[in-house]
Amino acid sequence: MSELHKFIFDGLPVRGQLVRLTDAWQDLLRRRAANTQTGPHAPPVAELLGEMSAAAVLMQGNIKFDGALILQIAGDGPVKVAVAEVQSDLRLRATASVIGAVAPGARLADLVNAHGKGRCAVTLDARQRQSGQQPYQGVVPLVDERGAPLGSLAGVIEHYMRQSEQLDTTLVLASDEQVAAGLLLQRLPVQGQTNLSQSNVAREDDDGPEDDYRRLSILTRSLKREELLGLDADTILRRLFWQDKLLRLPPLAGSQGPRFACSCSRERMAAMLRGLGQQEAESVLAEQGRIEVGCDFCGQQEQFDAVDVARLFTPVEKQPPQPGSVQ
Repeated sequence: MSELHKFIFDGLPVRGQLVRLTDAWQDLLRRRAANTQTGPHAPPVAELLGEMSAAAVLMQGNIKFDGALILQIAGDGPVKVAVAEVQSDLRLRATASVIGAVAPGARLADLVNAHGKGRCAVTLDARQRQSGQQPYQGVVPLVDERGAPLGSLAGVIEHYMRQSEQLDTTLVLASDEQVAAGLLLQRLPVQGQTNLSQSNVAREDDDGPEDDYRRLSILTRSLKREELLGLDADTILRRLFWQDKLLRLPPLAGSQGPRFACSCSRERMAAMLRGLGQQEAESVLAEQGRIEVGCDFCGQQEQFDAVDVARLFTPVEKQPPQPGSVQ
């Protein structure tokens, strides 16, 4: 079962989260693989989407926001855009638009930053927006402060948090066909500090908050990919931080935790066909014998035959009764 674990270090200005997406991630991959038009994502693309899904859950879990957090990576490689969306109740979905061949073992730069034009955007889209209110969006390039390309999604998110949120962040991400997981640490502001630049001032003593965060960050980065994917949350936290006392919140799982969900439905797809118009729909029907519509986000497919299409463009009062309906 997919889980999100939140914790803080007792007596230290550091908080953390650990997410493990299992059934939620497998549901997403299964839905995509079942699409007869697109088939499954290439392994490097699926790995990127898994890491993005885990990262988006961690970022949404850090804020009190009634709406969707949308993490988007776009650039000039074979992956035109990759998106992970997480609602405030941790419902998630993810997709990618691929326009070129993806080489086996391709990494982030190969997928979306082939010529240095890649961008990472984080959008907060409130569920109830006031008139004229626009979603908040922060955008950063896929390069660090010196202009060097960032080689991993974790590095991109850390860079975004430093640039846009002024928060020291350490992030480890991993994904395969079974699990998408991530561990995030953030240094909290301490009394007398107002921004990240103050926290980076060198200290002569070894017992300050910055030294504590640095030590915990080193421990976090020591976590190996196979450990993050293969070990349960309790084991990971105990092995990494056995010297520290963690104050842990109850894990979020099941109906309260991360889970796959998409807003697509047959009714929405039918509405899209109505938008095409009767002439266009009947033209496709005459050519193919049926109309197959797929959700761009999750890959779910619905088929509409001649009877379905006729019903779409017939006023309700003139439609014949459905089988088994009561007159």
